[in-house]
Amino acid sequence: MPTAVGICGSLLLLVAAVLLSLALGSRPLSIGQVWDGLFHPGSTGYAVVHDMRLPRTVLGLLVGVSLGVAGAVMQAVTRNPLADPGLLGINAGASAAVVTAIVMFGVTSFTGYIWFAFAGAAIVTALVYAVGGGRSATPARLALAGTALNAALFSYVQAAMLVDSSALDDMRFWTVGSLASAEMGTAAKLGPFVAVGLLLALALARPLNALALGDEAAKGLGGRPDRTRAGALVAVTLLCGAATAACGPLVFVGLLMPHAVRTFTGPDLRRLVPYCAVLTPVLLLGADVLGRVMARPSEVQVGTVTSVVGGIGFLILLRRAKEVRA
Repeated sequence: MPTAVGICGSLLLLVAAVLLSLALGSRPLSIGQVWDGLFHPGSTGYAVVHDMRLPRTVLGLLVGVSLGVAGAVMQAVTRNPLADPGLLGINAGASAAVVTAIVMFGVTSFTGYIWFAFAGAAIVTALVYAVGGGRSATPARLALAGTALNAALFSYVQAAMLVDSSALDDMRFWTVGSLASAEMGTAAKLGPFVAVGLLLALALARPLNALALGDEAAKGLGGRPDRTRAGALVAVTLLCGAATAACGPLVFVGLLMPHAVRTFTGPDLRRLVPYCAVLTPVLLLGADVLGRVMARPSEVQVGTVTSVVGGIGFLILLRRAKEVRA
């Protein structure tokens, strides 16, 4: 299990990221103004903090937890170091389902289209795993299957939005991945799904550790591989579907943080999952803050920032893997 020192250090980083998210933007606030904005109605920063930055920060926390934990679980269950909700097309499946709900059925609320997001995420997760070879899936086949589905689904999303101009106006920022339109009500509705997905991932940590040794070894240790995979599918669907419904598709977040955390926790998911749950929001909030301050008074959407940072990080990971093999 995580050490107390490690978790405390991670929590301090998370607190720092939260404070920066509340303080920085087109209108910077001091820590004192943030404090007054949180607890003193009528103060200078109250409207900015309560109406804009607090909902955005809370949503960033929940989405970060979702994507980090989902990435760790996916990499474990597929035995694929490249597994990620974005790269394997799961976020694209949720996005395609949400856009379908909006364009074809006129669904406009989070509570309405989150169920479509769950369905899309679940179908694509199962499809990628099946096309990739099921139990005999290799990392390369999973990556190829996910890439192909990802491209096809995002093409569908773009085509559907071009057909319906009103949908294009409503969804153009959402398809990039954004926290800008966050509302506290959305975060409150998202919370229970994230909590259930996180608890399920924690409960599956030990069985997934056994599954990493192979199906026969897992059975010899008393595990049930099929039940473990089914539980992992449910956890990933809840986490990815809810996160994508809330702020759109965000790529690379669930890929990079499990890799970074694994350098000091090792592959044990009993340590990996809690650290990912704490540190991935640090990455996402940091990217959101960077997007806000680099283009003042406008901003760069967090999905764009994570794509750039994640792409660079992905190349570094590939370079490091090549050096290790050499």
